[in-house]
Amino acid sequence: MEKEIIMALEKVRPFLQADNGDVELVEVSDDGIVKVRLLGACELCPLSILTLRAGIERSIMNDVPGVKRIEAV
Repeated sequence: MEKEIIMALEKVRPFLQADNGDVELVEVSDDGIVKVRLLGACELCPLSILTLRAGIERSIMNDVPGVKRIEAV
């Protein structure tokens, strides 16, 4: 599952990097919780929760069966 999550993150990464941000995978739990860390401009952006839910979460959950939730750490 981790490989598929990384591939899903690679799809959204160019959009984040265009705004001087990025994302990294921190942890994947056995119960389908994915923890990511927002980097760069995404760390302090007031819209980061929207980016997390509408961009990152959607990409991962569409591509990787078994993922239940995405959390930023």
